[in-house]
Amino acid sequence: MTPTFRGAGLHLAVDWTACTAHGLCAELLPERVTLDEWGYPLVEGAPVPDEAVRRAKKAAADCPVLALKLLRKKA
Repeated sequence: MTPTFRGAGLHLAVDWTACTAHGLCAELLPERVTLDEWGYPLVEGAPVPDEAVRRAKKAAADCPVLALKLLRKKA
């Protein structure tokens, strides 16, 4: 069964000018965010699936410097 994406086109992005490598995003959303060797987040460009949209929004809102963003990809 192919998953459906209610939030089709929503993806995670990092504002690199704001990020200070707290790593909270990786703790809150470990299946979507990993950390590099310096503690900065790595996010893939794939759409966030339905079951993760709510947690992705929370992770973005809980980022201490609001560097994690949940954006809609433009067509």
